[in-house]
Amino acid sequence: MQHHNFPKKAKKAGQKVRRSVFSFLFNRLTISALLIVLQLALMIASFMFLQGRIKYLYNALRIVSFLVIIWLIRKPDNPAYKISWIIIILVLSPIGSLFYLFWGNTPFNRARLIKIRPIDVTRIESSHPSATQELCTHSPRHRRNCQYLHNVVAMPAWKNTSAEYFPVGESMFECMLTDLKQAKHFIFMEFFIIDRGHMWDAILDILYEKAAEGVDVRVMYDDVGCISKLPHDYDETLERMGIRAIRFNRFVPMLNTYFNYRDHRKICVIDGNVGYTGGINLADEYINEKQRFGHWKDTGVKLAGNGVANLTALFLQLWDFSVGSTTDNLSDYLPTVTAPSDGYVQAFADSPLDDYNVSETVFLNIINNATRSVYITSPYLALDNEMITALCNAAESGIDVRIVTPGIPDKKSVYLITRSYYAQLIHAGVRIYEYTPGFIHAKMIVADNDIAVVGTINMDFRSFYLHFECGAVFYDGSVVHKVYSDILETIDQSEEIDEQWIRSYPWIKSIGASLLSLLIPLM
Repeated sequence: MQHHNFPKKAKKAGQKVRRSVFSFLFNRLTISALLIVLQLALMIASFMFLQGRIKYLYNALRIVSFLVIIWLIRKPDNPAYKISWIIIILVLSPIGSLFYLFWGNTPFNRARLIKIRPIDVTRIESSHPSATQELCTHSPRHRRNCQYLHNVVAMPAWKNTSAEYFPVGESMFECMLTDLKQAKHFIFMEFFIIDRGHMWDAILDILYEKAAEGVDVRVMYDDVGCISKLPHDYDETLERMGIRAIRFNRFVPMLNTYFNYRDHRKICVIDGNVGYTGGINLADEYINEKQRFGHWKDTGVKLAGNGVANLTALFLQLWDFSVGSTTDNLSDYLPTVTAPSDGYVQAFADSPLDDYNVSETVFLNIINNATRSVYITSPYLALDNEMITALCNAAESGIDVRIVTPGIPDKKSVYLITRSYYAQLIHAGVRIYEYTPGFIHAKMIVADNDIAVVGTINMDFRSFYLHFECGAVFYDGSVVHKVYSDILETIDQSEEIDEQWIRSYPWIKSIGASLLSLLIPLM
């Protein structure tokens, strides 16, 4: 019987393989990658063809390369980023400068996205006075961080805000479904990844129902984040359902750098009174409905009350930019209820289009201000000199510094880079752990059990310099203690990386990581 069924099984297996191959070859991501590779090949071939025929072209490009290097040296960009580009320009001389002009952090490439209007902090505080000054007075050791976020990104600190911490995506998903069903006026959703499946289908059913009831439902997702997940016209599909939708920074397969500026934020706001953020995207692996890299460990937070105002303002800022509108009636979307709180919260965001490295500055402030402990979880490590110095100095000063990274990677090349930092950090006294059950996607830092950040920010160059990010800083309160306890429980499930592990690490991988590290700012 089994013998007779074998041809049918083989035929079905063959059809499945053919469908997979067809899907890979003709999906939007593969086609876009091929178009970019063709553009690169055409650029190089054109130069090589003209090089022997137009002698002055070679000399002209050498002069351009020299001028670009001088320009890079004088720019206020991160030194590691500049060094990476200088290496590329020199190795690929004389056409390396063209790569920088197409892909680098230049005014020409930023101009397409530079028109995002800054947030006016007085508009956020129009309905309720913030707690920024109270927090600065009450906790002077956190004054620097709190005042920085208030002044630089116009994000006040708040009390009268309840907060709930979710140690896994499953619990946040169930709570979010309950709150979405209660929406009366508007629902704002902004996520890096949306993927059709159990999680998104359940949410979409509610969004469709609420839109039919007259609720203002808006969905914004990143075009590159969803390039292999959703059809290119999925925003039109949502529009036909009555849901206002935006593909943020639509990807065009051309040689430019603005496609690097991705919306990596995760924000859900309901009626202005409830808000969610954290590392959790709207896809089944984030709630372990689908197994990809072992157990998927992720975290999130729910705010209710005044503190939601910041998340609402951040959503509307990018929404207005994307549709070319202005929300003059911001007060209509701000919280109308208050909630009891046992600490302070300050949601904030980071943008690649200003001259402030907000996310990394927040992390550095927390690390440098710690007196007892600093615990960090991150799926990736791609650290610049400032962050390495801060972590090593803290550990060498007797601070208990611990970092948890994945045990099972989702991106092997980035995992190689992550591990390349272990030796330097461990030699300085930092304790490194790999999450044995699978992939840890949670992005958190907690120090001294009295300040914590839960958000979308990875410990890498893309989050610090190229992405739109967001997070929530918690000062004192129960969420801080829960984050602290959860990281300790996660460490109990993890393997510590020790000196023996460092000595036994294959040298070929170490060399490969060293070479890849030269390109870290560009990955």
